[in-house]
Amino acid sequence: MPLPPRWVRRLVLAPAMVVIAVTLLASLPLWLLLAAVLSPLVPGRMRALRVIWLGAVYLALEAVALVALFVLWLASGVGWRVRGPAFQRAHYVLTAWYLRALFWNARWVLRLRIIVEGTDPDTVGPGRPLLVFCRHAGPGDSFILAHALVNTYAREPRIVLKDTLQWSPAIDVMLNRLPSRFLTAGEGGSEQVGELARHLDHNDAFVIFPEGGNFTPRRRTRAIQRLHGLGMHRLAKRAATMRHVLAPRPGGVLAALDAAPEADVVWVAHTGLDRMLTIGDVWRELPMDKAIRMRWFAVPAGEVPAGREERVEWLYDWWHRIDAWIDEHRRDRVHRAERGPRGRG
Repeated sequence: MPLPPRWVRRLVLAPAMVVIAVTLLASLPLWLLLAAVLSPLVPGRMRALRVIWLGAVYLALEAVALVALFVLWLASGVGWRVRGPAFQRAHYVLTAWYLRALFWNARWVLRLRIIVEGTDPDTVGPGRPLLVFCRHAGPGDSFILAHALVNTYAREPRIVLKDTLQWSPAIDVMLNRLPSRFLTAGEGGSEQVGELARHLDHNDAFVIFPEGGNFTPRRRTRAIQRLHGLGMHRLAKRAATMRHVLAPRPGGVLAALDAAPEADVVWVAHTGLDRMLTIGDVWRELPMDKAIRMRWFAVPAGEVPAGREERVEWLYDWWHRIDAWIDEHRRDRVHRAERGPRGRG
């Protein structure tokens, strides 16, 4: 479904979300009671109750965030000073609260653990801007990464996202007021990416997902075929050796490196929610009882290659390294699962 125009999203979808949230939350005790009664009839541990609770918290967060955003809009002179430093900072504080509440609830209800490995933004470049290049797998990775940057490392992210995320009214309003770019599927957007990455200050972190979308086997095949179609046969062969990631698209990465040569680079790998691509996947896995592992790899700005071809090769080298890291942790997880029943017996 195509995204509605901005005026529809502001005047129709955002108020409708608040009304829906208030209406459904008013009847929440009834929904929770019904879910508790039905849970023994549904596979999984209290699966229906968990889903109802997750949905209720999400609606409550959306409604509270939208009301707060409306208050900030009024206080800024109906938007006149909304991009001024004070109101930008206020929006980052609101974003941090939103992500912290969303993440805390998901971790509690879904029984998730986050394990961070490697050099993190606190040690790679304290007081220096960062370019963060992250793999894309599952709907939750961008939220987990943004939560870590904002709430753990006190960074102000500038994020390149898919335009479909604007269906969430709170994300739509919040991130369109902050330095962010929403790109449509298939849109290169190198100029927009470069513009967003310019003039980073000491606590900024520019974030982009070079694959351009979530990993699926079909998308992996299409990405390899696309490289062959463009005559990039050597890169296509390199992409074919990577099993867990899509062939990265260099355009955005190159634009960011050109726009922010002073920034250190952080590569982010993660695994744990790779197969959580649809609502059906989430439903089948509840409660997840999973450990999400994130691995940070840091490269100082002085070690970034200078030439375009060298940077493309460098990007593929890092993507191979991320693919190998994911493969290693998946094999370890399978090995532990195979040993588990024998250990308990």
